[in-house]
Amino acid sequence: MSPAKALSYVRAGDLHFSPDGSQLAYVATSYLWDAQGHLAIVDLNTGKTREFTPPGKSERSPQWSPDGKSLAFLSNRAGRAEIYVMPAQGGDPTPLTARRFGVTGFHWSPDGRTIAYLAKDDDAPDEDSGPQVADRESDLAALWLLNVASGKQRKIGVAHTEIGSFGWQDGGHLLIDGTQTPRVEEFTDAIYRISTNNDAVEPVARVPQPFDNLIVSPDGSSFVVRSTTANGPLERDLLMGSSTGGALRPASSPPDLAVAEVKWHQQPVIWLRLIHGFRNEIWRFAQGTAPQRIALPLSVASFDVAHDGALAFVGEDFQHLPEIWLRSKDGRLRQLSHLQQGWNGVGLARTTIFQTRSFDGTEIEAALMEPTGPRPSGRLPLVLRVHGGPASNFSEGYGWDTAWSEMLASHGYQVLMVNPRGSNGYSEDFAKANRGDWGGGDYKDLMAVLDAVIANGDTDPARLGVGGWSYGGEMSEWAITQSNRFKAAVVGAGVFDQQAEFETERGPAGDEWYFGTPWEHPDIFARNSPSTFIRNARTPALILDGEDDQSNPVGQSKGLYRALKHFGVETEMVLYPGEGHSPDKGSYNVDMFTRILDWYDTHLKRKRDNS
Repeated sequence: MSPAKALSYVRAGDLHFSPDGSQLAYVATSYLWDAQGHLAIVDLNTGKTREFTPPGKSERSPQWSPDGKSLAFLSNRAGRAEIYVMPAQGGDPTPLTARRFGVTGFHWSPDGRTIAYLAKDDDAPDEDSGPQVADRESDLAALWLLNVASGKQRKIGVAHTEIGSFGWQDGGHLLIDGTQTPRVEEFTDAIYRISTNNDAVEPVARVPQPFDNLIVSPDGSSFVVRSTTANGPLERDLLMGSSTGGALRPASSPPDLAVAEVKWHQQPVIWLRLIHGFRNEIWRFAQGTAPQRIALPLSVASFDVAHDGALAFVGEDFQHLPEIWLRSKDGRLRQLSHLQQGWNGVGLARTTIFQTRSFDGTEIEAALMEPTGPRPSGRLPLVLRVHGGPASNFSEGYGWDTAWSEMLASHGYQVLMVNPRGSNGYSEDFAKANRGDWGGGDYKDLMAVLDAVIANGDTDPARLGVGGWSYGGEMSEWAITQSNRFKAAVVGAGVFDQQAEFETERGPAGDEWYFGTPWEHPDIFARNSPSTFIRNARTPALILDGEDDQSNPVGQSKGLYRALKHFGVETEMVLYPGEGHSPDKGSYNVDMFTRILDWYDTHLKRKRDNS
């Protein structure tokens, strides 16, 4: 599998049934299109798919009008992302907005006459030139109301507020998730209600932090958010509140699993996509009945539910590339999409999911990919992959992380993907288990699983590699400062010095949950930084990053590169102009994968010195 082939997959998401259930809108993305979203609609009666996005453009956030006669979406056809609308049965899209800085999100009103959207003022200072003053209120997006028929629009007066998600409570009120102290770089959001008649703003609820994904109930009487019932570190529990105020309560009683996606189209029933280790499941929750897991043959990456109970979902696993499926109310399955082209005859690696006890008895789940094709003779080189996050996880399916692993497996490597403590998709206690301890128990988990695989006898312990992106990159850095057992490392957009990263990253609130602040807890930041132990490193390391990375600023990659050079360790750093934390450009991704494969081949496949 060449780097280009490994990256030639297409993913689908943002699924939306039309109100009458006859059509399904979705957004497809691929590195073939520089990860730009392409909008499409499937007619469920004929199975025909209509694609709308012009070449080189990006479209997302499809939303049907309440009467189902129109589809609105965000498109950059004219440059910035603007709201467009087109007839449900086809026709040329018409722009509804022309904002200088574009639109970031929108929602139809219940009667379909108005669209509320988020956008900066047109007279705000230019964000690409001139003095950039920190924390300007003019940089905040405001709420606007657009009369669809007349085109008239006006701003709702929500001063001094940074708005996240929002939704209509009724024809005269909106609920928003926002903070009135945007200068404070901590979790300070709350739920507010805004009158569209007089712009009055009133508080509704304080929610356990962090939280996101505000969804208003179909009748407007209540709302749900993804939040936390146990003090972080991430939004994984579903909480419900009244639109008129009061305390929040758990909206459902699922197993201790993380909520990834919520659909609420009919008042009594909430549908959830839950992360269960390596698999994503669909659950149905109705008041007064036991939670119901929907039996599906594949892991679910995205979904929607029609009013008659039909379920559309993106299904995938380690043996199946993502496609859209329809599960009718009687349980019958039908494949709707044919997204993947040119994959006939391309075999995916045999992958086994298993559990291992770590140093303290904690059960750790992992997946081992075996080389595709004829088995090479002798013991095999192995690459240990570490996911991002840290509160993320490896899952069954085919995405960027899996493409990296599949490419290596097709070139004769075993690939080990581990969900150590701190990963999402298990218990909340498990997710919190690496607080203030990155490189402690989580690193020991990785080594325990690696040792268990080596004990099986198929792996060459003298030809081990490690690699990952973001937190996975940081843990790869950490691994080569703690052990010389790895002969090659790939570090993507990692953190080298926790204090320097905290002081320069965008949005430090998450790191504050894990570590506090560096000015109050410098010892914790030093103990959790690969830079503290970098003098121990001997492993050749390839460093990759986007030049405009604001999550783990590119100075982190440069610091690691400089330190490795100083200590005489073989290293190479490649930065990608115009790219952020996760490079999107297809040619850059092919270049990355080519370099990754060459780096491992150079250091893990050369003839070993048997002396």
